[in-house]
Amino acid sequence: MTDVKAEWEKALSEKDCERLLELFDDYIEGIEDEEKLRGELKRLGEVVPDCDDPYDLAHEIAHVYAHLDDLEEGIGLYKRILERKKDDPEEHATALYYLADAYEHFGMPEKAIETYEDLLKLEEEVLKNEREIALTLANLAVNYDEIGETEKAIELMEKAGEIFERLGDDKNRLISLLDLAHFKYELGDYDAAGKLIGEVLRNPRDDEIEVNAKLVEAEISAGKEDYGKAFRAMRDALLKAINVNDEIFDLVFETLVDFIEGLFNEGAYETVAGNVETLAELFEDDTAYFFRAIGELARWKGGDEEAKKRFEELYSRVENEDLRSTLDEWKRPKLSLELGL
Repeated sequence: MTDVKAEWEKALSEKDCERLLELFDDYIEGIEDEEKLRGELKRLGEVVPDCDDPYDLAHEIAHVYAHLDDLEEGIGLYKRILERKKDDPEEHATALYYLADAYEHFGMPEKAIETYEDLLKLEEEVLKNEREIALTLANLAVNYDEIGETEKAIELMEKAGEIFERLGDDKNRLISLLDLAHFKYELGDYDAAGKLIGEVLRNPRDDEIEVNAKLVEAEISAGKEDYGKAFRAMRDALLKAINVNDEIFDLVFETLVDFIEGLFNEGAYETVAGNVETLAELFEDDTAYFFRAIGELARWKGGDEEAKKRFEELYSRVENEDLRSTLDEWKRPKLSLELGL
């Protein structure tokens, strides 16, 4: 810790944000006293606005403040950066984006919308960069959807998509179609949502876009109660995600588990039991046992007492603690309360 402290002090005195970011976890996590921790965060907050690229470090600092239930102080750091960058339109726009993104990340969509609106005005009146205007429109759309103004979100996302198409930015155009499909789904317009997803899947695309398209396709199919098709889309997304990256794979896996849990909560045991084997076939580790255990648990809950023994045998082969915990949660009987007179 002594060596880290010396390096930390050196980086702090030199306002070396890159080095401070490298040392951040080791140094900050070693501070157990909250008052001392706040003191170090305050010292950092005095340095960060002067850094050429302060945003990754600001993100880490804001997360620590959020952990201390003092998110206002974390957001305040982004505001100080914004104030420092106001004389340069390009730098000002970048600072506005990161402030809006922080509001969005920490669950304040109304504040994010206000900030993105300021950014849009700067881009339209001063910078006049069409691609950046389209990206800001898309970010606005996502946040309007977050506060329940989905029709407004559709209007903004359609404008963004038109700009992306005009610029020949096919990747962002396809992403905008994905978001539009999700918005249409939320409004119950499953046919329109399905057509948009079909357009995405017919076009050249990268793996991440295809994964997300399959997730939205699954969402639409589930909305239509076509659970077999939803499972197939989820399987396709999972298979593709295996070869993308860990972050995307984790997103798909968590989405899939939440989907199955919803079916358990609805008592759709036969649907679960009839579809999880295709998921198990994708794996050679204990994840395969996890999905097969889910199938037997569904049969057991559906009234097949012999499935209990098969479930327990498969459960014993699942070594991953998180997967076992999920099975533990799902096998517990639901509590029901009855009022008597």
